[in-house]
Amino acid sequence: MPPQAKNVLTPLNRLSNIQGHLEYDNMTATVFRQDNVPQAPEDPLFGLMAAYRRDEFEKKVDLGIGAYRDNNAKPWVLPVVKSADDVLRKDPNLNHEYLPIAGLADFTTAAQRLILGADSPAIKEKRATSFQTISGTGAVHLGALFLSRFYPRSSNQAVYFSSPTWANHNQIFSNVHLPIRTYPYFSAQTKGLDFQGMKSTISDAPEGSIILLHACAHNPTGVDPTRDQWKEISEVIRAKKHFPFFDCAYQGFASGDLQNDAWAVQYFVSQGFEMCIAQSFAKNFGLYGERAGAFHFVTGPSPDAQDTVGRVASQLAILQRSEISNPPAYGARIASLVLNDPALFKEWEANLRTMAGRIIDMRKELRSNLEQLNGKEGSWKHITDQIGMFSFTGMTEPQVLQIRKDAHVYMTKNGRMSMAGLNTSNVEYVAKAMDKVVREVQ
Repeated sequence: MPPQAKNVLTPLNRLSNIQGHLEYDNMTATVFRQDNVPQAPEDPLFGLMAAYRRDEFEKKVDLGIGAYRDNNAKPWVLPVVKSADDVLRKDPNLNHEYLPIAGLADFTTAAQRLILGADSPAIKEKRATSFQTISGTGAVHLGALFLSRFYPRSSNQAVYFSSPTWANHNQIFSNVHLPIRTYPYFSAQTKGLDFQGMKSTISDAPEGSIILLHACAHNPTGVDPTRDQWKEISEVIRAKKHFPFFDCAYQGFASGDLQNDAWAVQYFVSQGFEMCIAQSFAKNFGLYGERAGAFHFVTGPSPDAQDTVGRVASQLAILQRSEISNPPAYGARIASLVLNDPALFKEWEANLRTMAGRIIDMRKELRSNLEQLNGKEGSWKHITDQIGMFSFTGMTEPQVLQIRKDAHVYMTKNGRMSMAGLNTSNVEYVAKAMDKVVREVQ
């Protein structure tokens, strides 16, 4: 006979053993009842991944996962990472001691140079500070936590995200109790950037709002502003005294050119903005599970800039200490070796061009197949106009659910597909499935 919990109001820690059976006396089973701890919804992306794994259909296609796959649909360990790992394992001084609270200095310094530029005025003038984080997610969180504690704001200010944005942005900033709003970004009509809507909303936002921007390869749309548009965005942000926060998860992975993908960040720095930057090395190194990232704070040029950076760094250290104490070492050591060795760095650039180039080729192949099927050249032009790992296809939720049911092609409900899931073996199959579903389901 299983133990029975009596229906009482107050939990008292008294448990008795009567004739070999456990009896709860004046004790509830838990204080965490459904009314105060409701069942949370499943994370949509991880739920999609689980559904894909359960699917036994031979030709199933995973276009949901945000991780690079080679032309055989397999994870790719970058050759440069293997090279760095060999160096690391042969190092007689390798140990497993704690890293400093701010992380591996060789890594954070190199990460700073990578995102800001080796000749950055912020580096030369020592008005930037950097912390190693738990990948890009940890960097966004550390920045959000710092802003929630120390950014001076009025009751009507908020953090503004693009609509749509990476889903985790909402959770991270909400968890630190910062109010969130959105600015228009993706145009359903053009399947490109709603530039005027974006500018207008940022301009109308209360002065001093925090504006979160994707540095390159916007997630989930794959739509990026042009350089001229970035300049206009910076002018609006400056005019309203907003605070920019860049999230950079795909540097080098988007176009295959590290400097090109960091252009927007470096332009804002050159214009003297005070800002935060979250930087991930998950995608561009393929170090997904090693959680290597960096958070950078840059203050504007002024006589007391170094004092400002010192004070900010001291508070970031306290926040980091209370959250994770010390960041993990392996991924940072791998990235640091590559970033600081000219030969390995050159090899890494070649690996990046391989990944970015394969995805660009898949964009071209998918568009070509789709337009051959529907006989309308240019109708899927947005597939090749977009950049990076993701494409916002324009497919509706009913179409996404139907293509999953009929063809076992998995993508997120908003029509976002991971281009890395396409390869020469499945791109024609996916194109035919997409063509069929957009004809049949509205």
